[in-house]
Amino acid sequence: MNPVQPNAQLDWDDQGRPRSRVFDDVYFSDKSGLDETRYVFLEQNRLQERFAALPVGGRLVIGETGFGTGLNFLCAWQLFEQHAVPGARLHFVSVEKYPLRHADLQRALALWPALKPLADQLLAQYVAIHQGFQRLILANGRVTLTLLIGDALEQLPQLDAQIDAWFLDGFAPAKNPDMWTAELFAELARLAAPGSTISTFTSTGWVRRLLNSAGFKMKRTPGIGHKWEILRGEFLGWPADAPLPAPIKPWFARPTALKGERRALVIGGGMTGCTSAASLAARGWQVSLLERHEGLAQEASGNPQGVLYLKLSAHGTALSQMIVSGFGHTRRLLEHLQRGVDWDACGVLQLAFNAKETERQAQLAQAFAPDLLHLLDRDQAQARAGVGLAYGGLFFPEGGWVHPPALCQWQARQPGITVHVLHEALELRKVDEQWQAWDGDRLLASAPVVVLAGAAEVKRFAASAELPLKRIRGQITRLPQTTDSQALATVVCAEGYVAPVRLGEHTLGASFDFKSDDLAPTAAEHAGNLALLQEISPDLAQRLCADSLSPHTLEGRAAFRCTSPDYLPIVGPLVDPQAFAQAYDALRKDARHTPDIACPWLDGLYVNSGHGSRGLITAPLCAELLAAWLDNEPLPLPRSVAEACHPSRFALRALIRSNVTKKPQ
Repeated sequence: MNPVQPNAQLDWDDQGRPRSRVFDDVYFSDKSGLDETRYVFLEQNRLQERFAALPVGGRLVIGETGFGTGLNFLCAWQLFEQHAVPGARLHFVSVEKYPLRHADLQRALALWPALKPLADQLLAQYVAIHQGFQRLILANGRVTLTLLIGDALEQLPQLDAQIDAWFLDGFAPAKNPDMWTAELFAELARLAAPGSTISTFTSTGWVRRLLNSAGFKMKRTPGIGHKWEILRGEFLGWPADAPLPAPIKPWFARPTALKGERRALVIGGGMTGCTSAASLAARGWQVSLLERHEGLAQEASGNPQGVLYLKLSAHGTALSQMIVSGFGHTRRLLEHLQRGVDWDACGVLQLAFNAKETERQAQLAQAFAPDLLHLLDRDQAQARAGVGLAYGGLFFPEGGWVHPPALCQWQARQPGITVHVLHEALELRKVDEQWQAWDGDRLLASAPVVVLAGAAEVKRFAASAELPLKRIRGQITRLPQTTDSQALATVVCAEGYVAPVRLGEHTLGASFDFKSDDLAPTAAEHAGNLALLQEISPDLAQRLCADSLSPHTLEGRAAFRCTSPDYLPIVGPLVDPQAFAQAYDALRKDARHTPDIACPWLDGLYVNSGHGSRGLITAPLCAELLAAWLDNEPLPLPRSVAEACHPSRFALRALIRSNVTKKPQ
């Protein structure tokens, strides 16, 4: 894990303009930053005519080195709004090593009143901006901003995208030579779409020569203001004398994008299904959401309070990267809901309840920035929680609780989604390029694309029957508030969790049961949850009069979580299992050999499942990942994380494991 990336350290001049302390350089020209941005980046990349030429459903992808104050992004977005047809989309991907704090960004953008309507939207979503990939959805999904927080040469190699126009920005080459390198320019070339353009404010000769040798044809062009000359160019193709980038293995390659009508069925109306439907609808898809119950969010997504809890690793695992990115994405979505009833950012306190947990928390505090998590001693923890505690712990200030049905309902109300309740898909058939969902002898719906989002129920379909999903029963207990229990000010977790009051009740839970298939709440598990409460805070248990509560009369609900063997979600396109085993049979003999055979995809069939107890954090971002697979867009996660979540990983492992003729050690 790399050391924590700090925020930008700024000084402000007498006219209120920000300057980087680290690089001793300005963020924008003191003459007219807006004019310079529009001339250097928008004009040289011919963005006005390219935006105007986009068809309905078309998009342009801009890549940028150095997000800074977001000025280039906001100017591009403004031009896009002025010239692109409704139904076109803008993707903007930007790397930033030292992101501005919210207050600093707000102060910097106040200098440009003409951009205020867009700046306000950006500021409203500029929360939980942490290490790695952070996706922001703006203008109701018409504009997508993906921030890559970290060093450009660590982040860009993880990006899977095709960039139509590059803004080569950042502090001047003389001030920041580590960025302006052949390695960086090779990444820009790897990510460049055919005919991609590029522009930059510098005309430094060695920058021009390095870009030329990376495959861009660069020209000096007259500058603006105090810049005599600037550079613009276009991508001619990967240089003949350079080794090609490593190819993507065929089983992780992108399926051919579907042509024709953009209609999809999403099977399952919980968190995963509702967010999958919303991500597709934002891209202009017409979505039929099929739910077997009489309403949405009736199973695991139906609990009154779920916790935005981050179980992280200090070692930068795929799951940990997914959780940091997913937490940020969900946290930004919640800004659209009603605080106090639908969600609350009250913080989450994870108690250091034994030596092993204490050690784990100390490692995390070293690996992550304090605005994501920091340690509290016992006195500080009690002050935060508002109740007596036996331990200190790890505090997540941006965490909190969510009422999952509210998030599901909001997502399912997006334009383009039709909800069909009491529609239980039992079988899928492919007829004339259409997937049909059948309930016995009744045809429920059909579309060229199907997303299986029904947790472990996806195993009922032949194409996904082999996915190693297991169900875990969980029961929560609803505790009526008391006058004294209202003091609880934050979610507190140990082996279980208890949340502050929502509509007169606390939620306490949750049990783990791998064996039971019965969803009727039991007194035994209510008793188990009350025991968890005693471990979390004897003081809170006393405030809730827990000793006088009978497990037989308590209210609660049980549901099945659904998890995979490696605890990562299962998200992406599905293959024909038999054809896959035949195509890649050579892996049984040599796992290092990559057969050059196209993957036998089941065209139009996708899965989004296996979110375990983390669905609030992983399901919405995985919905974006699924939409990126379907629409051939920049992935919202590092390529390695997307591969780690890919449904084909299990079939691949099975083939490699079946190689029984292991070499002797």
